[in-house]
Amino acid sequence: MGYITDWRTSTRTQGQGQCVEVGFGADCVGIRDTKDRASGHLMIAPQRWWEFVSEIKRGQYDC
Repeated sequence: MGYITDWRTSTRTQGQGQCVEVGFGADCVGIRDTKDRASGHLMIAPQRWWEFVSEIKRGQYDC
């Protein structure tokens, strides 16, 4: 998998500092903890990321 070039934090965090950042590369998506960026990140295929986002929007992970 490739290199992450652009990390961003959700606009919904509202400055609380308890969120993840998502980074997009040419052939991968990275996910990391905003409080501990130095610990590394998880890299997944873009298709898996968009499937996950779709599942969230459908409420699949709601408690």
